[in-house]
Amino acid sequence: MYAIVHRRYDIGNMIKGFRQIASLTAVSRVFGMVRDMAFAHFFGAGWLMTAWTMAFTVPNLARRLFGEGAASASFIPVYSEELHNNPQQAKKLVNTVVTVLFVILAVTVLIGEGLIWGYSGFFESRTGPLLGLRLCSIMLPYMISICIVAMLAGILNVHRHFASPAAAPIVLNIFIITGIVFSGRALKIEAEQQVFFVAAAVLLAGIAQIAIQIPSLRASGVSIRPAWDVHSKAFKKIIILMGPMILGLTVTQINTFADYIIALSFMNERGDPLSFGAPSYLYYAQRLYQFPLGVLGISLATAIYPVMSSDAARKNFDSLRRTIARGIKASIFIAIPATAGIFLVAGPLVSAVFEHGEFESTDTPIVAWTLSLYALGLSGFFMQQITTRALYSMQDSSRPAQSAVIAVGVNVVLNLTLIWSLGTAGLALSTAICSYLQVVILVLALRRRFENSILDGLWPTLAKIIVATAGMCLVSGTIAYLMWGLPQSRWYNVLRLAAIVPSAAGVYIAAAKLLHIEMLSLLFSGKKHEK
Repeated sequence: MYAIVHRRYDIGNMIKGFRQIASLTAVSRVFGMVRDMAFAHFFGAGWLMTAWTMAFTVPNLARRLFGEGAASASFIPVYSEELHNNPQQAKKLVNTVVTVLFVILAVTVLIGEGLIWGYSGFFESRTGPLLGLRLCSIMLPYMISICIVAMLAGILNVHRHFASPAAAPIVLNIFIITGIVFSGRALKIEAEQQVFFVAAAVLLAGIAQIAIQIPSLRASGVSIRPAWDVHSKAFKKIIILMGPMILGLTVTQINTFADYIIALSFMNERGDPLSFGAPSYLYYAQRLYQFPLGVLGISLATAIYPVMSSDAARKNFDSLRRTIARGIKASIFIAIPATAGIFLVAGPLVSAVFEHGEFESTDTPIVAWTLSLYALGLSGFFMQQITTRALYSMQDSSRPAQSAVIAVGVNVVLNLTLIWSLGTAGLALSTAICSYLQVVILVLALRRRFENSILDGLWPTLAKIIVATAGMCLVSGTIAYLMWGLPQSRWYNVLRLAAIVPSAAGVYIAAAKLLHIEMLSLLFSGKKHEK
């Protein structure tokens, strides 16, 4: 009876946590959309935006690798286990992990600054790369603050506090928007100098992001103090798990980074195979497909991971299997209609959001096509988040790492092949294909772990989701067809979105309710948390 009550409590908390994270992430993504609209208006999609994109990619990738990725993911299951077995030792573990992470990041930043200044001083003279290197040197210390924020978020998630970690990106977006608008509108600074104001705003945002975590930490009974208990069994376990996790959990980010490197290497004036705007096109397309991934996919994985870790710590593997199965079904429930929706509105969406200021109408179809092919991978991106964390909850980091090595290798080969026929969109399609490759490998690994399949109940749910999505596409496609004769301008595209998106969402939700798709409880209150 206790196990049943405890599981219902965990599932209820998972759904509550998902809604809380998703709501705040939605607010963050709206601010992020405003931020990207400001980027498009002031920086366009040319060399200046390319310099900014590459400069910010470095601290952002560090956040994925060491913060939200390996450090946090390896910490959560071990910390959950320590809290269950020895709460006093768990407090020491928290302080040690935060201290060690800070020291490693500080040393990394110092080395990075030396390398950047050495390279820019002796080996680089081109305007665009020099600007990118200077921006990177300014924002590199942000790596420390954002990784610490991500680690603090992991601590709070174990204690079922999700609000302040989910609010941290909102702070970053507000600071960046303020920096862009104030320097561009109020100070009327040229764009080439304006980017330095925005880089400074990023640093200030990092400090503010740490500050908003402190009240929730105190409410959870966690007090961060310097500590160096690096010889404890729990800390060593985290280190052992962390290395492989750097690959396993961040394969999409690594593949995305590889996309940028290849885009930089193959772009030229002829545009064969890639034009000079290729990194910027990738950036804008990624911002749009990552909207549903961030709001719903990562929110779901963040909320479900502590539940899986708790199941694994109690050795309740039947409960863990059901949690994983629920996570996979929830992933496709969200991802499949999101994919169809992006295909329906990719062109109007890119036009409505970005087509103003320095962003030209000729950029729109390239970004829209790239966005559509990224969207093909949404189900894979969603399920990646669940399947990797499922294995991590059991403190198995080797399988995700092996799958990541394979996926990254295949991605590079596909990138170098597809760019010649599809251009920038080929990089997107390659990343999408590799997401499914990793999911297949991880699902097979999970099936070997359990007597009963983690895919039980998936196929009837999938059939219902496809039917609901087909109904959504029929209605939305009809609306799009009726509006086909309207001019192809930005504000008419806003009108198209205003008509199509709410209709699509309404039809899908109504169809899901009519078909009794249980995953609808993720979005709306329901008494039934388990089937």
